[in-house]
Amino acid sequence: MENSTQFMSFVLSAYENVGLLKYLYFTIISVLYMAIVFANTMLIVVISMERKLHKPMYLFLCSLLVNELYGSTAVLPFLMVQVLSDTHVVPAHYCYLQIYVIYTYASIEFCNLAAMAYDRYVCICYPLQYHVIMTSNRVFMIIMLLWIYSFIKFSITLSLSISLTRCGNILDKVFCDNYLLVKLSCSDTTVNNYYGLFGIVLSVAVPLVPISFSYFKILRICLRSSKETRQKAISTCTPHLASLINFTFGCCFEILQSRFDMTHVPAVLRIIISLYFLVCQPLFNPVLYGLNLSIIRQQCKTLFLKKSAIQG
Repeated sequence: MENSTQFMSFVLSAYENVGLLKYLYFTIISVLYMAIVFANTMLIVVISMERKLHKPMYLFLCSLLVNELYGSTAVLPFLMVQVLSDTHVVPAHYCYLQIYVIYTYASIEFCNLAAMAYDRYVCICYPLQYHVIMTSNRVFMIIMLLWIYSFIKFSITLSLSISLTRCGNILDKVFCDNYLLVKLSCSDTTVNNYYGLFGIVLSVAVPLVPISFSYFKILRICLRSSKETRQKAISTCTPHLASLINFTFGCCFEILQSRFDMTHVPAVLRIIISLYFLVCQPLFNPVLYGLNLSIIRQQCKTLFLKKSAIQG
């Protein structure tokens, strides 16, 4: 058996010596993070302050935007520090925390998108009963459950990973990753593998069932309804579908890269693929909803006009 130990830190080996380009990378990451914080915070503030937006659809959107800040903050400030550093050693406890936040972020995102799909189904298929079914208490309960469910589900996964004995501490990535952490183990990982598969089923099946059910019902209603109803359904579902597809592709890219040999792919491209679901989704959603939903556009303009009038 190989020599094993409990390492107190991990080395991220995907960083390359880029010389003075590190300042350019630092600037790019900083701008992206500031844009994410500004765009998501602005919409959260608008939804919170405007009573017209205290409706199920916008409350779910607010939860989604909070999650974007939660996930991106786990990685981008960390990258800003690491890209300027000459050594890329991460304390074990911080690595575990980063893994926990990234994976719960992904789970919350999918579950939140599933809740939004169900909300659209009730709105389109049962418009007269919508406010009876989707009460404020029920919406808050759904939001709480999807966050708690994600936290508990991955707590078990991470506790199993932490308990493993490792024979190395080098992770070939720019941030900590649970799958690579398990691969460093020289002890039996059977339980981790089985629970990992079970966790993937939970992560995919739990959100996929309400999403598939909701859009199947919406499609049936649209096919039997007037042109005006179909246009209304398309306009209200388009941002959600675009967000869902974008995030699904981002996660698929990351899973494929983690599971398969990607050494033939340029290092920079591998890093971009890894960061896609953590950077593009938090930028994509506020722009998508801010531009497509007229009521949010109008409230953003009103908020800025009020600020300008006060300053003037």
